[in-house]
Amino acid sequence: MSALRTLLLGLVGLLALGLLAIAPAAPATAASPDPAAAAAPAPGKTKVTQRLRALIRALPVHVERRKGYDRDRFRHWISQGGGCDTRDVVLIQEAVVAPTVEPGCDLEGGRWTSYYDGASTSNPSTFDIDHMVPLAEAWDSGAHSWSDETRERYANDLADRRTLVAVSASSNRSKSDQDPREWLPAKRQCRYIREWAAVKTRWSLTVDRREKRALRERAARCRNVRVVVRIVAVG
Repeated sequence: MSALRTLLLGLVGLLALGLLAIAPAAPATAASPDPAAAAAPAPGKTKVTQRLRALIRALPVHVERRKGYDRDRFRHWISQGGGCDTRDVVLIQEAVVAPTVEPGCDLEGGRWTSYYDGASTSNPSTFDIDHMVPLAEAWDSGAHSWSDETRERYANDLADRRTLVAVSASSNRSKSDQDPREWLPAKRQCRYIREWAAVKTRWSLTVDRREKRALRERAARCRNVRVVVRIVAVG
């Protein structure tokens, strides 16, 4: 009887081991999502489409740094071929009456209007090409860590017509290197806010707290339109 009991117990043990071997494994507990990771753009994403106010909310806040700034660190108005430089190309793109392009990229017979103040001219030498986000402001907001090549690309960005704009010399010099908390154009302020936010987004530039507050307050009085931005690689 003792031998039989021992045999039966052994068979029960073997059966239990077999059942354990074929039982499905318990599912692993899912990791809690990382909110920061969920909010980050997808790897390799080069285009964003957002409403204006959302675009401004997404701008990263960081303390600005002016130390080491020199305008010469941004090589600009480089040759674009055909005797024209970046300044010439912007003037050709933004003319309300197309000029004739003479040898040496001399522009004749065109007309330009500055959206900052409504000034109009047929003499392109009286207009400046403004960096929507001024070079000094770009430096403060992240360009200080860029390579010289990236700073050159920024200073001559013709792929997004919001980066460079032909405006009256007086309005450009009134603006200088100020951000929208400190200066806004006399006209088309909603366009200006939209283009400022787009350029900062395109070039992964930061904003300081007061700048962001000013952008949000001004955007609240503008149409909350969709803004499409193509992000460029910086480094």
